[in-house]
Amino acid sequence: MVYYPDQQFTLSTMSPLQVYQQRLQQNIVDDPAQQQAILALDVLYQQCLSVSQNSRGLYLWGDVGRGKTFLMDLFYQSLCSQSLCDQNIPNSKPQADKTVLRLHFHRFMAMIHQQLNQTSGIRDPLTYIAKQIAAKYSVICFDEFFVADIGDAILLGRLFETLFQSGVTLVATSNVPIIDLYKNGLQRDRFLPTIDLLLQYTQSIHLDGQIDHRLHSSAATSTTSAHWLTLPSTITPQAVFTLLCQRYPQANASIANTSDSIEICQRAIAIEAQYGQLAWFEFSALCQGPRSALDYIELAGRFSHVLLSNVPRLGGEVRSWIKARGTEDGALATTTGERQLAYASEDDPARRFISLVDELYDQKVMLILNSDCNLEDLYVDGALQFEFRRTYSRLIEMQQWA
Repeated sequence: MVYYPDQQFTLSTMSPLQVYQQRLQQNIVDDPAQQQAILALDVLYQQCLSVSQNSRGLYLWGDVGRGKTFLMDLFYQSLCSQSLCDQNIPNSKPQADKTVLRLHFHRFMAMIHQQLNQTSGIRDPLTYIAKQIAAKYSVICFDEFFVADIGDAILLGRLFETLFQSGVTLVATSNVPIIDLYKNGLQRDRFLPTIDLLLQYTQSIHLDGQIDHRLHSSAATSTTSAHWLTLPSTITPQAVFTLLCQRYPQANASIANTSDSIEICQRAIAIEAQYGQLAWFEFSALCQGPRSALDYIELAGRFSHVLLSNVPRLGGEVRSWIKARGTEDGALATTTGERQLAYASEDDPARRFISLVDELYDQKVMLILNSDCNLEDLYVDGALQFEFRRTYSRLIEMQQWA
C-alpha cells in the first residue's frame, strides 16, 4: 500500500491502462478526452520497465479538473508496484536500483534551491545537483508544472539539459501548453531553450474534455457534506475545531488551546489550537506576512488536518504597479526590462493561499476553511483568476475527503 494521510491507494501489478479500465467499472466518469493520455502513459510504463530503453516523457496539459493528476498518479502507482519507488520520498516504495520521484513542481524547485545553498564552493553546482538527481531517479513526475519566477526560469535550462542527457524521463501535468510556459515573463528569451528541450524530450497531450471531474464528484456527494464544511460558515471556528477533534480522535493527545506559536522553518507562526495532527490557524498567520513554499511544505508534513479561520474575500479592485524584476506574476515585459503588472490589493495573501492549498493538496492534508464568503466568491476581480481556478477546484475535491 502507498499511504497518504486519511487516504490509501492499493498498488497492484496492473498497468495504468488496466487500473483505469477497472476504475471505469467502479466510480469514475468515462471521459473520451482521457483516452489518448492513458494509452500514452501505458506505453511509457511498459518502456520504463525495459531498463535498456530510454523513453520520451509526457507533458499532460489542460484545464483544471480534467484528470491530469489522476492519470499521472495511475502511472506513478503502477511503477510503485514494480518496486521502482524511493522509500525516502513520501508515497513511495523501496527498489533495488533507480527510483521514480513524484513531487509538486513548486516543491521540487524548493528542493533545488535548498541544495544550491548547500553546494556553495562546488564548481557548476547546478550540473552537479542534476547529475546527483539523475543518478538516483530514472523517472520524475511533476504535478502542476508552472513557471512564474525568473530565477526558476533561468535554473531550469541547465537542470533539464543535464537530466535529459542523463536519461531521466519526465512526466508532467500543467494548465498551459509547453510553448506558453513563462509566457510574457521577464527575459523570457533565456527560457526558450528550456521550451525546446521539453518539446524534444516529451510528448505533449492536451486533455481538452468538457468535464470537470472534481466538480462532478462534488455534485454527487454534496447532499451528504457535513454542515461544518460548507461556506459561508454557520458556526464559529472554535466549534468547528471541536467537531474536527471529535471526528478524528488522536491517540495519546490532548487539545491544546493556545495563543502561542510553533516553529516552522525556524520561524515562529501563531497557532490557535492543536490536537495531535490536527491544527487550527488564523488566515493571517499563514497567508499574511513573509511566508514561502518551504513553510507550507513543513506544515503539510506535520499535520493531517488544518483548520484555517477568518478567511477573507481575496482579490479586489485591480491596480497597476511597476516592478523591476524577479516578480512572480505573469505580466508584460517593457522595453526597459520592467513589467507593468495588473495587481489587486489582496493578491499577495491570495498568492500565498494558492501555494498553501497546492502543498496541502499534494500531501493529502485536509484543509477546512471557516469564512463568511461562499467558496466560489473567495477570489474576485484580481490578477490571479487563472491560478485561483485550480485552487477552487482543489478545495472542492478536499471537501469530499471528509
